[in-house]
Amino acid sequence: MNLVPEFARNLLSFLPEWLQVVVYYSVLALAMFIPIILMMALLTWVERRVIGSIQARIGPNRVGPIGLLQPIADVVKLLLKEIVIPSSANKMLFLVAPLLALIPALCTWAVVPLSPNFTVSDINAGLLYILALTSAGVYGVILAGWATNSKYAFLGAMRAAAQMVAYEIAMGFALVGVVMAAGSLNLGEIIEAQRGTYFSFFFWWMIPLFVVYFISGIAETNRAPFDVVEGESEIVAGFHVEYSGMAFAVFFVAEYVNMILISALTAIFFFGGWLSPFMVWPFPSFLPAPSFIWLFIKIWFFLFCFLWFRATFPRYRYDQIMRLGWKVFIPVTLVWIAVLMVLAYYKIGPWAG
Repeated sequence: MNLVPEFARNLLSFLPEWLQVVVYYSVLALAMFIPIILMMALLTWVERRVIGSIQARIGPNRVGPIGLLQPIADVVKLLLKEIVIPSSANKMLFLVAPLLALIPALCTWAVVPLSPNFTVSDINAGLLYILALTSAGVYGVILAGWATNSKYAFLGAMRAAAQMVAYEIAMGFALVGVVMAAGSLNLGEIIEAQRGTYFSFFFWWMIPLFVVYFISGIAETNRAPFDVVEGESEIVAGFHVEYSGMAFAVFFVAEYVNMILISALTAIFFFGGWLSPFMVWPFPSFLPAPSFIWLFIKIWFFLFCFLWFRATFPRYRYDQIMRLGWKVFIPVTLVWIAVLMVLAYYKIGPWAG
């Protein structure tokens, strides 16, 4: 099977076949990664404006109109800062660790269906691919704490690893119900399984699993109120305490890219992805057809929830975070999977068709 579409083969006909594949997917990767990075930069500005409004504070308003150029100023500042590597650190792992946090988050987008006709790689085991890569992000955090040869950073990394593993298990169990309802691991087929009537989105039949998945996603991305991993308000920060300049910025970018990813996956697994929520309403003429527009709207809604929670909830104690992950979320997912088994047996909800 040729991996390059016919139009691209015609444009690249002067190249060998293997090089056509490399060039085509390199261009495709850039076409996806650049908008994601730009969206991440915009999100940093939106976050400060939204949290400022919620907490009756003034957000960025000096650099450009209403502070729109603030993300560019942040990038310039981080580029100009020196990357200080501790003398006793493992220098190679110290520099590799941030990349191990960022690269899996970016590579996961390869199987995310952005519209009815566009997926970089439409593989059948897309869900397994996502679970594997999102789990790999923990290695970057562990290595960052260990490579610095600092007790503070190492303790922060261990704390981070325990939290991320606990909530990764809950996220995996929450997706079991999605796989049961869709009958597939392919993300495009999971979206298509939610096409139909008013209550065809999996959210209506899996509200507990949706809550567990989204809150676990917040914990996985180390966002407030689960940000004990980073400890930003403490005297000594977490696993990245020894990082500065662009090395720190890569961890910063990875966090925001993961926020966008979790929002996109939540929309796909529980809210129909690029499907319109008004599929069977009698007045669809003035609403967009199923397309990227709907996925974009849903992603930004969940991103707003990330910001809303950060501005609203105080940070949990570490014992509370671990108790929630192990003693609440995992039992809830197991119980609701049993409920879904009963619904499947009696052909109710997603199985009614």
